[in-house]
Amino acid sequence: MSTTPSSEFESPIDRCRPADVTPVTLEASALESTSPGYLRDLKQELTRKELFPAGLTVGACFDEDCSLATQDEIDRIRSYVRAGAFLGVGSVTVETDDVANVEKVRPALAACAERAEREGIELELDGPITIEH
Repeated sequence: MSTTPSSEFESPIDRCRPADVTPVTLEASALESTSPGYLRDLKQELTRKELFPAGLTVGACFDEDCSLATQDEIDRIRSYVRAGAFLGVGSVTVETDDVANVEKVRPALAACAERAEREGIELELDGPITIEH
């Protein structure tokens, strides 16, 4: 088997055709559920309306300096990352305001970002916390 690229085949990107759809960003708070059945129905409804879910925005609250509360919030964010992967979004934006303990939250969000990357999603942070990608 050769490891040199073959010019015989076109790249999938080269074969893309434009579609007449409108990209939208969904608000996590507007979703009734992150269950597969609900998400399937939502995806079908968006397709019928010629809407493409390009992003998902999640409001997060880390105002308690408590490991259990931080883990609960990260688990909730992770459920939206899974929902975003099912819907086909390219990014999940986590909006935070006050963070009680940045050093406790940062590694948890970094792990969540790694999970998102494995799902093919960019995790973006909007707030006082930054993480290295």
